[in-house]
Amino acid sequence: MKQLSYRLLYGVTYVISLLPFWLLYLISDGFFLLIYYIVRYRRGIVRKNLATSFPEYDAAHLRKLERQFYHWLCDYFVETVKLLSISNEKLLRRIEFRGVEQLEQCFDNGQDCAAILGHYCNWEWLSATGLAFKRYPEAVMGLIYHPLYNDAFDQLFIDIRKAHGGDCIPKQDILRHLITLKRENRRSLLGYISDQAPRWHNIHLWLPFLNHDTPVFTGGERIMRKMDDAVFYVEMERPRRGQYVCTFKLVSPHAAQEPENEITRRFFQMLEETIRRAPSYYLWTHNRWKRTHEEFDRQYVMVNGKAIPREEFKES
Repeated sequence: MKQLSYRLLYGVTYVISLLPFWLLYLISDGFFLLIYYIVRYRRGIVRKNLATSFPEYDAAHLRKLERQFYHWLCDYFVETVKLLSISNEKLLRRIEFRGVEQLEQCFDNGQDCAAILGHYCNWEWLSATGLAFKRYPEAVMGLIYHPLYNDAFDQLFIDIRKAHGGDCIPKQDILRHLITLKRENRRSLLGYISDQAPRWHNIHLWLPFLNHDTPVFTGGERIMRKMDDAVFYVEMERPRRGQYVCTFKLVSPHAAQEPENEITRRFFQMLEETIRRAPSYYLWTHNRWKRTHEEFDRQYVMVNGKAIPREEFKES
């Protein structure tokens, strides 16, 4: 039954992906009217996130950003679906990769790379990064992901990300996968989306980000330091509808030589600079500031870098 439901889902999605961009964007415009004005999908969260992130903007400007964001969000979905059927050649005419030669220089030196990015612009299109490697077409472009609860949609997104050479790696398998690649002497670039909101027990660091005291993940950095990767920030821009520019900017040539948490700090600084230039392309529907530092301090205590509930700490 699960296999049948997936085949139906894949079939319908693939047929939609065959539509030309102009028609997909027309569908996106219709979805915008539905999601923004009728369904009002997470509008309260988006409105709050924008207002608290940009207190310097007046109400009119915030509403303009809000509408622009929902327009882009609908575009994100149709653009992602398009990945199922668009050819490599046509896709590369719509996304430009800059700075890839830096990655290949690291490969020349026998060093692997890590790409650190946020939920900005269409991150799904980065699954085509491997197509930009001219001297290392065999390099593994790994996309670390959190499996979705719905099996059919989880498999669909895996197939979408693999359509242009991306290698999907569940987050719990990262180290094992990297060690296997090392043994096989295969060069790799792994992408870490690092701006999610961690659960209480996974909070190890708080940073200023978009006018908030923000809990952040540090697990990706720990893996980069362990593997001594060259770390690059992925900056994405959207010059116009259906066109993206992806620039790899060096954060650290040797992660193992950086002070603890330094890579994470630099990443959030760079991501904020990117967002402030064009706020409407960030994923504002995520309730990333639902956990406050004050509440954390009331409930947890840090012991050897781990968040321990105060009740357990008292008992010990």
